[in-house]
Amino acid sequence: MPAPSEFLQFIDSNADGFIQRLSDAVAIPSISGDPVHRQDVVKMANWLNGQLKSYGVHTQLVDLGKHTMDGQELSLPPAILGRIGTDPTKKTVLIYGHFDVQPANKSDGWDTDPFTLVVHEDGRLIGRGSSDDKGPILGWLNVLQYHHQNNKELPLNIRFCFEGMEESGSEGLDDLVRKESQPGGWFNGVDCVCIVRPDPCNMVSLFEEYPQSDNYWLNTRTPALTYGLRGLAYFKLTISGPARDLHSGVFGRTVHEPMTDLIALMSKLVDVSGKILIPGVDEMVEPPTESEKYGFVDPSNVSELQLTILSRAIYERLDYSVTDVEESAGGQIALSASKVDVLMGRMRYPSLSLHGIEGAFSGAGAKTVIPAKVSGKFSIRLVPPQTPELVEPLVIQYLTSEFAKLKSKNMFSIENLHGGKPWMADHKHWNFEAAKIATRAVYNQEPDLTREGGSIPVTLTFAESLGVNVLLLPMGRGDDGA
Repeated sequence: MPAPSEFLQFIDSNADGFIQRLSDAVAIPSISGDPVHRQDVVKMANWLNGQLKSYGVHTQLVDLGKHTMDGQELSLPPAILGRIGTDPTKKTVLIYGHFDVQPANKSDGWDTDPFTLVVHEDGRLIGRGSSDDKGPILGWLNVLQYHHQNNKELPLNIRFCFEGMEESGSEGLDDLVRKESQPGGWFNGVDCVCIVRPDPCNMVSLFEEYPQSDNYWLNTRTPALTYGLRGLAYFKLTISGPARDLHSGVFGRTVHEPMTDLIALMSKLVDVSGKILIPGVDEMVEPPTESEKYGFVDPSNVSELQLTILSRAIYERLDYSVTDVEESAGGQIALSASKVDVLMGRMRYPSLSLHGIEGAFSGAGAKTVIPAKVSGKFSIRLVPPQTPELVEPLVIQYLTSEFAKLKSKNMFSIENLHGGKPWMADHKHWNFEAAKIATRAVYNQEPDLTREGGSIPVTLTFAESLGVNVLLLPMGRGDDGA
């Protein structure tokens, strides 16, 4: 069903207001992973809560307790629960999104201030959170505004769950979801879940253009529906020794240097081809068959569920190329010239990435310090049957063994900061079928069915706690970075 013309006119006439609202949201640096910005995350929660209430949503700010970050005890930002519509004859959809963001600085490669929304000449809205995930959340506000101001009845009941810790492992949210899924809870009676990333300025009525999810298209051409996500295990490896930072002119080649040990260990985690060097991690995952890679499936050799998955997860048929990944990355740096190998590296296999080093000199100039304590951060993206609980002991055992080989007098420790299990859904469920119909109607294209390389920890919790289908509908293009 096409969107009503009056709704499209509403979008056109209110576009400037939508963009200004997004600008206001982007300006709040709600960085959940930085204790300095914890109050900004709380500020963002209060701002969003006020917006929802202004359009008739009954809300509750939920205290999630406390946690420890970098040795500091902090209050977790509140989650927002919302409810609008109680008609028992209508479907009830739970919408999830997050209002926290990743850190961002101009020095990271941004052309503009990340927390000042910029309207590019080609129409793109550039700012931290504009795609992940403030813009998508505000898309729902735009829809609610239309129905509220025009006294239009929503075509379904909606429950909202918005959090401020997604970028830091969704701490505190799993317990909340399990509690509210019980009889009498906010989520009791939900028929399906949609992880949202709707376009804040190009939304049409619910189930006419279905809102979209916390992941991305493979490219800039073809819409996608996502039925699988990789999990995550995020580690912090710390080496310490001296009582204070030392001068290299005095102590160079006279003491065991923590940075030297750390670099040696980090170099043992993954090779330049992407192969994970920790014994047992890659080996957990069964190698693909030729039929899985190229779509020639023999029904006699697989179960019905496996057949369904394999027949849809055909990497060769997806609208994707090595050029796409290199254009998205901004450089000709793909690990393989094979489209199938690149797709499997993103969707089917685990990956290990090195993210940064704390405690090391990184400023301008040439400081000749030997740091007393340094920490390296890395993560492993997980695929079935891997879980953080299965991978963590392998990581600890391997790095402990490798550190012993260094015969260093420094001290070594490793910490699992956070993690989440991988997830897969039935893409033949009516939830996905509705999304397919809507995608065809809006884009005049058949959507790609994909497994995404990223992680949304709470997805599996929703699926297991509610026992309903969870849908991810990507709005973000393959070249989004915000």
